[in-house]
Amino acid sequence: MEHDLEDRVLGCIVGGAIGDALGGPYEGQPGWVTLQPDVPWRLSDDTQLTLATCEAVCASASVSPASIADHFVRWFRQGRITGVGASTLKALRDLAAGAHWALSGRKGERGAGNGAAMRIAPLAFLLDPECPEQRTILRDVSRITHHNDEAYVGALAVIVAVRAIVLGKWHADGNLPALVAEALPDTMVRERLLAVSQLNPATPVWEVGRTFGCSGYVAESVPLAIYAAQRIGREGFQKVLHLAVEAGGGTDTIASITGQITGAAIGFSGIPPDLVNRLPADEDVLLLARNFASLVACGSSHR
Repeated sequence: MEHDLEDRVLGCIVGGAIGDALGGPYEGQPGWVTLQPDVPWRLSDDTQLTLATCEAVCASASVSPASIADHFVRWFRQGRITGVGASTLKALRDLAAGAHWALSGRKGERGAGNGAAMRIAPLAFLLDPECPEQRTILRDVSRITHHNDEAYVGALAVIVAVRAIVLGKWHADGNLPALVAEALPDTMVRERLLAVSQLNPATPVWEVGRTFGCSGYVAESVPLAIYAAQRIGREGFQKVLHLAVEAGGGTDTIASITGQITGAAIGFSGIPPDLVNRLPADEDVLLLARNFASLVACGSSHR
């Protein structure tokens, strides 16, 4: 899977948008989900907040939690964020009312959702969690909407998964959940990743979802997405996303994270054009994704 950096960045963002759109119509349905080929595609806050993050980074030429929070508020006020979960909605309302970004994220058990993990993937190309300062930035970006350790570690898991693929630490026959778990602190997210890593890799994704959960709780959604994503070495992009959606539950987010990870693996050039063409044109996915990918590639060439 040899792809240049810009292609991988673009694949990550667009792949996530495709997963979001594909999974959205089935959100909340129990698995096994039967996909309908002609269901209209719409994007949710999974993609919209990811794109707002990319836009903020391009605007400031850095990863700034304050800038990202400002762009979240701007998109929210413009009505460009839809399908928002309770924790993210609370944070956006608080931000719009003038709350500081460090205080806006929901705390406690109700803050352990996947709202940080679903939008964090593009930052894997800019921040190294092995660097303490950059790890802190990732934590702060997560806290804009979810001031919760599990939510942060779920986001960290997505970052680690993308970087493991892009940096060649994971190969098609490797155990991605186990590799990611090694880099995480002791949390439910880590425990669940270790549990699914011990399964026979042929175990169906829907069965894993039924056994370990597939809700919007980050300790269920992120491990399931990473488990599904590792099949990109044996299955095509579209098939992997279908497997993620078939598990039911939080289908938009699970498929979106799966799409981000697998998109980074195969690059934009590996995503079937017919899937790209189905994305809603009015969301500017390709424009914002290309701007961000260009920034990453340009920054990499100067390092």
